[in-house]
Amino acid sequence: MTSVSPAKATRKEWIGLAVIALPCLVYAMDLTVLNLAVPAISAQLHPTSSQLLWIIDIYGFLVAGLLITMGTLGDRIGRRKLLLLGAAAFGVASTIAAFSDSAGMLIVMRALLGLAGATLAPSTLSLIRNMFHDEHERQFAIGVWMASFSVGGAIGPLVGGVLLEFFWWGSVFLVAVPVMLLLLALGPILLPEYRDPQAGRVDALSVACSLASVLATIYGLKQIAQHGWNWTAAAAIAAGLAIGTAFVRRQRHLAYPLLDTSLFRRPAFCAAIASYSLSGLAMFGVYIFITQYLQLVLGLDPLRAGLATVPWAIGFVAGSLLGPRLARHMSPLRIVMGGLSMATVGFVLLLGADGAYGLEAIIAGMVVISLGMAPVFTIGNEIILSSAPPERAGAASAISETGAEFSGALGIALLGSLGTVIYRHGLAKAMPAELPTDLATAAASTLGGAVAVASSLSGPNADAVLAAARAAFTDALQFTAAIGAVLMACTTVVAARLLRDAPPRRPLVPDDAA
Repeated sequence: MTSVSPAKATRKEWIGLAVIALPCLVYAMDLTVLNLAVPAISAQLHPTSSQLLWIIDIYGFLVAGLLITMGTLGDRIGRRKLLLLGAAAFGVASTIAAFSDSAGMLIVMRALLGLAGATLAPSTLSLIRNMFHDEHERQFAIGVWMASFSVGGAIGPLVGGVLLEFFWWGSVFLVAVPVMLLLLALGPILLPEYRDPQAGRVDALSVACSLASVLATIYGLKQIAQHGWNWTAAAAIAAGLAIGTAFVRRQRHLAYPLLDTSLFRRPAFCAAIASYSLSGLAMFGVYIFITQYLQLVLGLDPLRAGLATVPWAIGFVAGSLLGPRLARHMSPLRIVMGGLSMATVGFVLLLGADGAYGLEAIIAGMVVISLGMAPVFTIGNEIILSSAPPERAGAASAISETGAEFSGALGIALLGSLGTVIYRHGLAKAMPAELPTDLATAAASTLGGAVAVASSLSGPNADAVLAAARAAFTDALQFTAAIGAVLMACTTVVAARLLRDAPPRRPLVPDDAA
């Protein structure tokens, strides 16, 4: 390291950033775009209930399970090379998936899409580390990178709805093909190559342990979110944690580890990972209640409910681009503390969901949360990249993304389960006494089940079931929002303590591509 002023990015790097942002947008879209196509897929391919779950979930499972492996592999073979290989595989798998003629074939293609998708996030983020050497420019580039994920997640359902209106279900997969072709055409020209010249062999056993640990743990968490606590979920989580522990211990004795545990001895790195992960846990845990609240409590149709979430996405884009500007005048400590404090206020605003202005409270809360969290994510990722040695930037970015995947699944499982307990408890107290047991059980399972039960009844009982279910679900939403506010407040304290203990960062010498 030296105090030499880092080189400024040229037009080539900025155009390259746009090329990088496109596959990230498609990656995020693929997590949400398929949901609207499920009825059409079911009608044509006739999957079993188990096959349908795998069609939806296998993509996210493999993305989460392979992020650490792909980040380290990019450091070894070249980040641009891995990105282009992943783009080619993503385009081919998307094309074949669009014309799948059986549920099994579609599951296999979704798995291959997850394998290819796992290359995109760590490769693109670590390439930004090599393309933008000036700290402020790098922060802005990471803001654009973060915004592309937000836009992709937001427009996924809208794009899917438009395509399904005019084309067959396979069209939702073909959106990715032109984007990947563009990346393959321009990537070799605009993106630099970088690999660790001292990289060792990727340990195959570590790869297997990493994948098994993440898959088992997330599978268990999703089982809890869908079916509540059960022995299958507990066994899967226990197995995942045991394998994960063995994986971490093995990394400490490898010359070239898949996971560089020494990074966690750096206070700034730990603060960024903690802020990113705990914020994601709170956000995803509450968001699953918000989407149901909009449609089943407020009675909005899918289009209006989708439009109500657009301000949330806009807030994330604005916050992602605002973070780098704030960094010119404020320290990372103040940005992180301010953003987390603002997110805490956003969760508190969600407590107004039971009032006369419930929709306004939800929209305001989501916007404040997104505006607070986005700068934390942007600056946090910049801290993560800067904390790691340049040759391990891919591995560091993979840790960040894996933490985000884990926290999202954990938030849905834990807060979703707690919210379900509150919903069932509240509904049981207000349920009409004369309601048959089977109908009461169906109403207590989910809010959607309660709405279906109410529609099958008539008179005062129908109104009573619907009112009780909506009130109980609103209580559950408020309960999870309160937990989110407490979690954000605690995260603010922890991040502040770690960042105060972190040594000041020094300017970095521009990295030469190897």
